[in-house]
Amino acid sequence: MGIGMRELIIILLVVLLVFGAKKLRTIGSDLGSAVKGFKKSMGEGEDEESVKQLRADADDADFAENAKRKSKSEPHA
Repeated sequence: MGIGMRELIIILLVVLLVFGAKKLRTIGSDLGSAVKGFKKSMGEGEDEESVKQLRADADDADFAENAKRKSKSEPHA
């Protein structure tokens, strides 16, 4: 119940007739550029997320270190 090879060829021929070879080539290259840009931005987003996580971890470490210093310097009542 899927698209077979015959149906796929018919769809491609209809698309070729509607858009033409030159326009179809342009659409393909534009689509490829869009996918490439999307992958690049996803990679940059993951990099930024990693940096944010590292900063958060560093802030947590600083907080724990400062809390230890503060508890040592305060006299216990």
